[in-house]
Amino acid sequence: MEIRTDRVQVPNGELLLSAYLACPTGEGKFPAVIVFQEIFGVNEHIRDVTEKIAQWGYVAIAPALYQRTAPDFELGYTPEDVTLGRSYKEKTTAAELLSDTSATIQYLKTLTNVNPQAINCIGFCFGGHVAYLAATLPEIKATASFYGAGIVNSTPGGGPPTISRTPDIQGTIYLFFGTNDPLIPNPQVDEIEATLEKHQISHRVFRYEGADHGFICEPSGQRSYRRHTYHPNAAAAAWQQVQQLFSLSI
Repeated sequence: MEIRTDRVQVPNGELLLSAYLACPTGEGKFPAVIVFQEIFGVNEHIRDVTEKIAQWGYVAIAPALYQRTAPDFELGYTPEDVTLGRSYKEKTTAAELLSDTSATIQYLKTLTNVNPQAINCIGFCFGGHVAYLAATLPEIKATASFYGAGIVNSTPGGGPPTISRTPDIQGTIYLFFGTNDPLIPNPQVDEIEATLEKHQISHRVFRYEGADHGFICEPSGQRSYRRHTYHPNAAAAAWQQVQQLFSLSI
């Protein structure tokens, strides 16, 4: 499907939230997907993901979650980048992230090519945690959370861990983890799954044997980023499940 891309500004009170927007070029109303960044900002990988989802027939938008502290923030995947990205992650709060998500939802509703009843989200790494938070918003129909660390024992800005918000999830959530991820011990994945089951949340949890953190970050000779943890088999299987998940909102 042919798409167009743009840099847009999402109003949130006095804050203008930068975002990367990718849309199908055809006529009609499309379901939407909010794409939540890793700690590395709305970088080339996140823009690629946003475009990929738009090519499936969705209006996809990636808001800059570090807008308050680091406008236009964008990094690669060196050890130094990881340290810097984490430093800005630590400056975020759950309240601000949810506020930015709500503002992005309202922005999507102003677009004439968006079906306002079919808004979904996806996130990776830090964004996987943000996606779990966003799933508690009533407008979010389906959520794909990839290797979101800290869900069981923390929340951005401090306070009760994000897993305590599980009863507020109203849509469907799929979660994706690698069994070799050093940032998310397998018992934590078990705890997330048990909590979702306890509260009867519509969900599926996928565990990919041998996959590490960042397993879906695909390298390419045409792109400047490289992530050695890319796992092609796990990535292909996970993308298939994401397509199935988002099709539920159409």
